[in-house]
Amino acid sequence: MRPVSYLRPDGVDDAVQAVTADPGSHFLAGGTTEVDLLRQHVLAPRRLVDINRLPLAGIEDLPDGGVRIGALARMSEAAASPAVRERFPMVSQALELGASAQLRHMASMGGNMLQKVRCAYYRDGESPCNKREPGSGCSALHGVSRTHAVLGVSDHCIATHPSDVAVPLAALDARIHTRGVHGERSHTVDEFFLQPGATPHREHPLDHGELITAIEVPALPMARRSRYLKVRDRESYEFALVSVAAAVDTDDGAISGVRIALGGVAVKPWRARRAEEVLLGAPATDETFERAAREELAAARTTAMNAFKPDLARRTLVRALRALTTTGTVTGRQG
Repeated sequence: MRPVSYLRPDGVDDAVQAVTADPGSHFLAGGTTEVDLLRQHVLAPRRLVDINRLPLAGIEDLPDGGVRIGALARMSEAAASPAVRERFPMVSQALELGASAQLRHMASMGGNMLQKVRCAYYRDGESPCNKREPGSGCSALHGVSRTHAVLGVSDHCIATHPSDVAVPLAALDARIHTRGVHGERSHTVDEFFLQPGATPHREHPLDHGELITAIEVPALPMARRSRYLKVRDRESYEFALVSVAAAVDTDDGAISGVRIALGGVAVKPWRARRAEEVLLGAPATDETFERAAREELAAARTTAMNAFKPDLARRTLVRALRALTTTGTVTGRQG
């Protein structure tokens, strides 16, 4: 490992100034991704600015019934929060299915939003990868791509976004708050995660040194009956092949409200707006669910190795919608 200097500021503005002033500085929170990538020589910061002492770990109720989760709240803390569990169960389910207990106790909510892709070509530090070295090419396009994305892909990158909890946050229109040298900003989750296009190395609209301070989840009454369904190769400590975050309201057999996002199939947490449009006002039947799922997956672009994903995503979405509109319950694990 290369030598790295270390700084531990006491204030948010001090931390922001320290990283902004030095292109070779990175923030360090839980370190569950940063330290791995340092060891693999994928990232090479000259200095780590430890932000763990900053007052950004609180979880607060909002007046409208929403929740504000501090960027330094640990995944396990957010999952265990009574407000999150009761009002937004798909968020707590995604957090609990997203990592081992050890990682959940260390990983921060802000860090989870910024975690790097799990593409082996990005992480080996040597293969051509446009995320790691812009313009070098994408090895996954003609390589091993079974777990890669089928939605939002480009000729420059097909890496799947790895976060579980970002998927329900996208469905809930959560906002990510940041602070930089020019003040505070906020972005919806959908705005925060960028599609690769021709610039896959640019994953978020953040300036260097801009710090995530909180995630704000607005009130949504139907989210109390929401669920996160994750399908993966093994039951424990594995990334999603497909996941679905969904909340549905029905009125006299018709869908009166719906929020859906997909994980494991896209280059970012994928808000399923086409499916939502098909479902809203339609009868809550398997025929409607199938039609909505097919409409959402119609734009899928596959490789020979991940051609199974659109059908798996379709069946997983139908399963989640069927369960939510019949019994109101669905397991969060692979069936």
